[in-house]
Amino acid sequence: MPIFRSVSRAHALPVLPVVACSQPVSAAATRSARGRWTFFLAALALIGGDNIFAASPSTSALADLGRKIFADESLSASGRMSCATCHDPKFAHAQNNALAVQQGGANLDVPGFRAVPSLRYLNVDLPFFFAGDGTPTGGFNRDGRANTLIEQASRPFLAAHEMANGDAAGVVDKLGRASYADEFRGLFGGDVFARIDDAFLAARYALAVYEATAPELRPFSSKFDLFLKGKVKLGAQELRGFAWFNSPAKGGCAGCHPSTRASNGEPPLFTDYTYDNLGVPRNAKIPATADPDYFDFGLCGPDRSDLAARRDLCGAFKVPTLRNVATRKVVFHNGQFTSLREAIEFYVQRDTNPGKWYPLGADGAVRKFDDVPAPLARNVNTGEVPYNRRPGQAPALSELEIDDVVAFLGTLTDGYDAATDTADPARDLAQP
Repeated sequence: MPIFRSVSRAHALPVLPVVACSQPVSAAATRSARGRWTFFLAALALIGGDNIFAASPSTSALADLGRKIFADESLSASGRMSCATCHDPKFAHAQNNALAVQQGGANLDVPGFRAVPSLRYLNVDLPFFFAGDGTPTGGFNRDGRANTLIEQASRPFLAAHEMANGDAAGVVDKLGRASYADEFRGLFGGDVFARIDDAFLAARYALAVYEATAPELRPFSSKFDLFLKGKVKLGAQELRGFAWFNSPAKGGCAGCHPSTRASNGEPPLFTDYTYDNLGVPRNAKIPATADPDYFDFGLCGPDRSDLAARRDLCGAFKVPTLRNVATRKVVFHNGQFTSLREAIEFYVQRDTNPGKWYPLGADGAVRKFDDVPAPLARNVNTGEVPYNRRPGQAPALSELEIDDVVAFLGTLTDGYDAATDTADPARDLAQP
């Protein structure tokens, strides 16, 4: 099964706790998300008892606490890593360097396994599910293994290659000594730090509220957003790029990165939250790849275990939003490319010029799709534009057309200033 196709979506979801989702989804997904959110509200009450909240905290109070937790380096074993270290707000909440993977641990010397995704424009209430046609959709992380922001927040605190606390008690001990500890007690109870599971859940809940509601995480402040409002015009090259992006015979990008408004009228998020297998080349800059038997299969493992038996899903990763993609220091789940233009070249030349992207084997033949074992290469998307080419054929986009698409994607960068025709995601950050 080479490809997972976009899901037809019909409704906007209610979200955690008050923000409307910017991408329409199916009725089944709506019911699922409502159930998930109801479940986690119930979990807060059941796990924390009647007094997990000292009072009924406002969304703004929870978001403010979550913002402080997000930026607090003291919550790590090293004392030098926070959520914001890898998800730098000034870089659209993505990484601020060109490393394939970041280093964490007590001494910041333990390498990770995947490049850092942006946290902007998350579809905050779309848990992982299989659509009626079998298309995997939604969830958090590049493999969708977390169903909520609350669930997703556990790993960074505990993982050995991230903040490396080891267990919830280590996190809660640090929270109890943080500068905002009294604020935390005021929201969740004077004895909250004595209730380790409650305190850890409360911290993740505050983070989830921040990530779901903070304006800087969903500013819709790009040139393209102003264009949609009729406030600015796109340049000739940007318009050409927009046309190639949407054309099913050229870039075909809109098939997975929809560029039209959602049914609720909100601007497009440029992702359908499905999964695809692009056959991205193996990145030797990830230390784990020194082991020839190591493979990152995305949906079917190794981080995600519940779909390990679904070999047809191996190699598929979540389709990311393209908003702020022009600011990315690395592209794709393994950080293989360090420029947007190179990534687009790979898209359109992967099959027409495979020798440009993949190594040669001992027999002198190109080892195409070298980051999966040969039997799983059949999972790679080879049927859709622009992947439906053969060696020697012309790529779907010419060099000039690639330049046009790069120019268009630049209009998706937040913090646009019409006076200077420049964009900077840091312009959207909330002022203390």
